[in-house]
Amino acid sequence: MQCYRPVQPVKAMTFDLDDTLYDNGPVIKHATGALNQRIAAEFPQAAALSPTQWAHIKQSLILRTPGLAFDMGKLRYESLFIALADDEPDDTARHQAAQQLFDCFYAARSDFEIARDVREVLKVLSQHIPLIAITNGNVDTIKTGIDAYFTATLHASITRPSKPHRAMFDEAVALLNLTPENVLHVGDNLEKDVLGAHRAGLQSAWFAADRAMNLQHEPVSVLPSVQLASLHELTWFI
Repeated sequence: MQCYRPVQPVKAMTFDLDDTLYDNGPVIKHATGALNQRIAAEFPQAAALSPTQWAHIKQSLILRTPGLAFDMGKLRYESLFIALADDEPDDTARHQAAQQLFDCFYAARSDFEIARDVREVLKVLSQHIPLIAITNGNVDTIKTGIDAYFTATLHASITRPSKPHRAMFDEAVALLNLTPENVLHVGDNLEKDVLGAHRAGLQSAWFAADRAMNLQHEPVSVLPSVQLASLHELTWFI
């Protein structure tokens, strides 16, 4: 563990999920592959769209409804609905088809097992202090088997801006009924997690599951309170 500033007593922790508790890259790759196979099998016109066309659909949706930039699930569903226009002109049938495709992606997106040692750390921590998950993504914590360790899970949405905006940090602190300086946020992203936590007055622990952690290779706006060598080091604070 590398300490960059004194750590105040930790009475609760908040956790990022993707790339903090597990490497999210392969998960998304698998889910995207499952979705593309389903589209190719059932909707040839949508399957023929280029990556540039898909990107244009998303950009157009965000321009029309800026809050969609915070809600990855709703943005994906709305993108699918538009992309299916040539395959399914009837709106009701297209909504159903878009929902089925989204369900296909979401099921695959949460179809993985979190490492036993990570679950053990969460179990130990949750027996001593409250934990809250704060994520810009939409992983299903129930399906991945970690929901029981968290008193709440906050997902970014149209009405709940994504990190580094302080909204979810503030909401977590309010739910915990603690002062921000007694909450430690754990996350892999030095902007979304560390800077976001810092702006909201929380302490921060930097840990990445998807890459080697080297500050020289990261965009740094503010240093974390601590840099972890393993998640197990979090148990030192309880």
